[in-house]
Amino acid sequence: MKKLLVSLALGLSLLTAASFASAQTAAVASEAKAAAPAVAAPAAAAVAVVAAAPAADASAVAAPVPNKGDTAWMMVSTLLVILMTVPGLALFYGGLVRSKNMLSVLMQVMVTFSMIVVLWFIYGYSLAFTEGNPFIGGLDRLFMKGVWDNVAGTFANSATFSKGVYIPEIIYAAFQATFAGITCTLIVGSFAERIKFSAVLAFMVLWFTFSYLPMAHMVWFWMGPDAYASKEVADAMNAKAGMLWQWGALDFAGGTVVHINAAVAGLVGAFFIGKRVGYGKESMAPHSLTLTMVGAALLWVGWFGFNAGSALEANGFAALAFINTFGATAAAVLTWSLGEAMHKGKASMLGAASGAVAGLVAITPACGNVGIGGALIIGLLSGFAGLWGVTGLKKLLGADDTLDVFGVHGVCGILGAILTGVFASPSLGGPSAMNDWVTATMMTPAQYSISAQVWIQTKAVLTTVLWSGVVSFIAYFIVDKTIGLRVSEEDEREGLDITSHGESAYGR
Repeated sequence: MKKLLVSLALGLSLLTAASFASAQTAAVASEAKAAAPAVAAPAAAAVAVVAAAPAADASAVAAPVPNKGDTAWMMVSTLLVILMTVPGLALFYGGLVRSKNMLSVLMQVMVTFSMIVVLWFIYGYSLAFTEGNPFIGGLDRLFMKGVWDNVAGTFANSATFSKGVYIPEIIYAAFQATFAGITCTLIVGSFAERIKFSAVLAFMVLWFTFSYLPMAHMVWFWMGPDAYASKEVADAMNAKAGMLWQWGALDFAGGTVVHINAAVAGLVGAFFIGKRVGYGKESMAPHSLTLTMVGAALLWVGWFGFNAGSALEANGFAALAFINTFGATAAAVLTWSLGEAMHKGKASMLGAASGAVAGLVAITPACGNVGIGGALIIGLLSGFAGLWGVTGLKKLLGADDTLDVFGVHGVCGILGAILTGVFASPSLGGPSAMNDWVTATMMTPAQYSISAQVWIQTKAVLTTVLWSGVVSFIAYFIVDKTIGLRVSEEDEREGLDITSHGESAYGR
């Protein structure tokens, strides 16, 4: 435990150094209340941000009143994402491991999620969603300072994607906290059944700080629609956004930030930590497909908050994300089951549950950016892609990615991110993207270039793979050299439930 505390302290000290460096370049906006939250944009280039009132004479402008319906929807969406993680992801992963490791997976998911939520409110939200530079934010919201305005006697507001429409910044921060939490817990599936519990937590602190937060800022941070008050300030506002937002990358709810980011970290971990004892020689079948099915069902339900909530408003784009999440997931269940039947002669429950997750992952970056027909095609393709990812690609890579995090989240995340550029085209049924935030005018089909957008999406994917890959390798290396990553062979054979936690899921 002493080594764990040393490692955590190391991560926090590195974070502090990076944070203060970025703060030197950040424009101090707390006086003008220009916070900066974010999530994917309903119709424009993927994003999200918390904008506060424009910086002019605040005393001359009445404070905006948050929309109660939107606020209520965001609270529900936040609860749904918590449902996705604990218990959804925990049960999905728990059922897939051997019974002797069931509780270890539940613990890794629940404690990691809880730790990341705490770190989010200490410094994560500020570094992700306040103004800094194209790669990272500043410290304006450290410990969530400034979310209550003592002078006005009101809570600070966060922008949505409509001019003049706001939600309380605190609910936006809570919503985004769940994204950070579930992204880190996704990684757990790659090195399950053989890693030290303390090593999991130490790695997550480092990876969250240096991979998740920069990626969230690069993809989702912008100054909010009301900041685009005139053509004269438009270029300046664009220049303050995250790097991938400036490129025009589309990521409605986290294809790059969440799925590809986590999948790459998981794959690096699977290689770095090595294969499980007996891998390829002993049976390592899931111990409870019933629990896996329950977990997959909870993931599907919770994902509606994940995707539709990313619209930040209870409007048509939330409805579009909702129905696309519904249809694409169902389509992926069918094609994964079909592919499995063709490949193995039988369709399995595990395959159907995995197909659902594949569809959910693939539609995430596209859900509010494509039409219903495009969503169905993405879902159908993701079922086949995910099946290939956990069979053919896994054999090619040769890594023991325990629960196929890269095969599903990596492969389908990449597929969905790139196909977003195709099916976001108005000529293929996509809703028109925002052409001008100043006048709030939309693109015509003739103005949208599929090839150009696909190239932007591809660059965003490559950036995510490279960033997460480098940060993950360094983080695993640091943890391995300080507290060690892997349990002993004896502990691994007995099972992590007993050796790491002194408990057993089903009695001894």
